[in-house]
Amino acid sequence: MGARDHDGTWTPRTITSCVGCLAWGLTYAQGVCLACYNFAAPSRGHLVGACAACNRTTRLKKDYCRLCWCQARDEREHLAEDARSAVVLAPYLDGIRWQQLFLSISDRRLPPPRTAPRRYGVKGRPRKQAPPPAARPVSTWQQPALLPPGPRDCLNAVIDLRTGPPPDNPWLAWALHLAHTTAEARGWRPTAQRAMQRVLVRLFADYREPDRIRASDLGPLTAQYFINVDHVIEILAAMDVLQDDRPAALENLMAAKVADLPDAWRHDLLTWARLLRDGGPRHRPRDQQTVRAYLGIAVDAAMNWPQRGHLREVIRDDVLTYLGTLRGTRRESAVTALRALFRWARQHKLIFRNPTHAISIPAVPDPIWQPLRADEITASVTAATTPQARLCVILAAVHAARPGQIRALHLDDVDLAKRRITIAGNSRPLDELTTHALLDWLTHRRERWPGTANPHLLVSAASALGHAPVSATWILNLRGLPGTLERLRIDRQLEEAITADADPLHLAAVFGFSEGTAIRWATNARHLLNEPSTRVP
Repeated sequence: MGARDHDGTWTPRTITSCVGCLAWGLTYAQGVCLACYNFAAPSRGHLVGACAACNRTTRLKKDYCRLCWCQARDEREHLAEDARSAVVLAPYLDGIRWQQLFLSISDRRLPPPRTAPRRYGVKGRPRKQAPPPAARPVSTWQQPALLPPGPRDCLNAVIDLRTGPPPDNPWLAWALHLAHTTAEARGWRPTAQRAMQRVLVRLFADYREPDRIRASDLGPLTAQYFINVDHVIEILAAMDVLQDDRPAALENLMAAKVADLPDAWRHDLLTWARLLRDGGPRHRPRDQQTVRAYLGIAVDAAMNWPQRGHLREVIRDDVLTYLGTLRGTRRESAVTALRALFRWARQHKLIFRNPTHAISIPAVPDPIWQPLRADEITASVTAATTPQARLCVILAAVHAARPGQIRALHLDDVDLAKRRITIAGNSRPLDELTTHALLDWLTHRRERWPGTANPHLLVSAASALGHAPVSATWILNLRGLPGTLERLRIDRQLEEAITADADPLHLAAVFGFSEGTAIRWATNARHLLNEPSTRVP
């Protein structure tokens, strides 16, 4: 006879008298019952000493052994007269003069396995009925409000869906139906579905047309139920009842960057940055990172020209002086940003002459990459401890995939039957290492998010509720190590170029490079092959 211990080890057990409490029952190999075994655990802090009642040398709790505590419990059941004496054991410890032996019923036996799988929910509770199908309520003429409505107080409305049906509101029925169809299409977990239902009940319990629900009022409510506010906004936007009063993207950041500049600079830079962000009739919208970088360079340049109170006062020497303080890629980025700024100002007749005209900088030569050392690669592999981290490291180190390309991979890009994987449109064969890493991740993905409808290979707790890829900060970036994902990709391409004797045609066929990129990597490899002294050992 035996039992599993807390750490999973098998411990033999016999029926005998416990050496600690003298109770008759199942004991461990040390001859103690389960209760005494836990009583003597180091985490309890019970030290060995002489018991104040029975004078036995054993582990004590407040100067008394466990046997005396059990005897005090028995005497309390017979002698207690009021509510307090029925709870407190200390008054009965001093009067112990004899011991009543007892049986130790401390065997934790497991129940027999179920013969049929449990239905959905707790203890066989049946699945909750789905919301009935509903459509948009018929709109009628409404008297517009004279003043805009104030913020909605949704936090104080207490509505418990567990005790009754939701309020009878056609708008609420339509919202619950849209949330249910969205959850079924995207594979939301039951917890996310219940959170969305509770939020919608709070919002539409007393909703009346033509009220608009402001996006700024949703933050505290969604935080209370731990639901992403973007999913709630998507439902409200589909119902056409949302008033999106949130500030535009980067608006607060742009205002903070130009806060210390003169009014003329502040107005012009904000106008230019908004055009970069939103686009215009002859301008395409730029990426948010580009807007951040361009505006930061323009603000830094304006701070270096304190004698210039407006864009039109900037001359060519000011631009050259500012560029002289920068080096490398920072100088190239500054030239590009200032050209865009003054070109826009010239087109809108804010300046008379473009001070960046004909300003050129020498081209920066391509770097000569060195192969990573074995210990640097080992450190990166050791840092990958999760299935998704190992997959990211293998895709970068074996298939030379960029972090953005890893995030963009779809399930359809992996063909395990034909042992092929498509990365950025380039089909590559699957080796054994990558196959095992993919199978481990797909198993983890199926167990962690069994109902997600996200088509991407990599999913997270946030992206599993939608169709977007994971964020750039979610995947393993190995920051602080020499072998980052980008550096592992470079090392893989450099290794292939050296192995192929700097053949650009081979690189273009293996990695799908363009002609210029293949020639550049072949030149790097040829430099290392012709000058072995430059290679890092």
